[in-house]
Amino acid sequence: MSDPVTVLDDLNAESEEVDSLVRGLSAQQWAAPTPAAGWTVAHQIAHLAWTDRAALLAATDPEAFAAEAAEALASPGTFVDEGAEKGAALPPAELLAGWRDGRERLLRVLREAPPGARFPWYGPPMSALSLATARLMETWAHGQDVADALGVVRAPTARLRHVAWIGLRARDYAYLVRGLTPPAEPFRLELISPEGELWAYGPEGATQIVRGPALDFCLLVTQRVHHADTALVPLGAEAAHWLTIAQAFAGPAGQGRPPKGGPEEGAS
Repeated sequence: MSDPVTVLDDLNAESEEVDSLVRGLSAQQWAAPTPAAGWTVAHQIAHLAWTDRAALLAATDPEAFAAEAAEALASPGTFVDEGAEKGAALPPAELLAGWRDGRERLLRVLREAPPGARFPWYGPPMSALSLATARLMETWAHGQDVADALGVVRAPTARLRHVAWIGLRARDYAYLVRGLTPPAEPFRLELISPEGELWAYGPEGATQIVRGPALDFCLLVTQRVHHADTALVPLGAEAAHWLTIAQAFAGPAGQGRPPKGGPEEGAS
């Protein structure tokens, strides 16, 4: 895994890329629907601003974050949508300015975090490195929704390695949040990077392996694509099952996106 400075620099770069997608949009474009049902471009940016604010609170005032998290988890099926709805109601210029301010403040706090510091979150507590990686993952995923809504094709970058890493790290969480027992054996990823390099995670002797394009894996664990619409190849029954439930994000179990042309339900 990369060092904190690299992850924070990559988080800043990922945020700037998403920012470049929305700066200068018309009011009509801000209201454009995205692949997440009921969410516009404004909802996507509002969600990023909301979660950046939550992460900043977790890093600076754990007690206040715990109080807010308790309220949020009391309504697990609605609190994410409610936060996005509130932000999306703001004028676009105010929403964008608030997101920029919040993410810059969070970056400063995480850069200054002492070694070994851990912060509460909606799942297990996180180090500054893990929290930054989680923010990068979400920024990339919601940026993908924005790009899809605007008809923009983004070139994948080496920053995807952080998304892939947290996707594997969150393997057990994907099982537990569904009331399932995680497999005892560690899994292995063998992914082809956007530059054609091999990214390998997990022990070489693992019998449960997922192979394929890094982009496909990242889209899958952020639940931006159905596993049937990827080029991922699982080796082993447990690996195949994991691809049907994988999620890199905390909170309730995501429903995922439907297969192309399929009847299954989508998710935000």
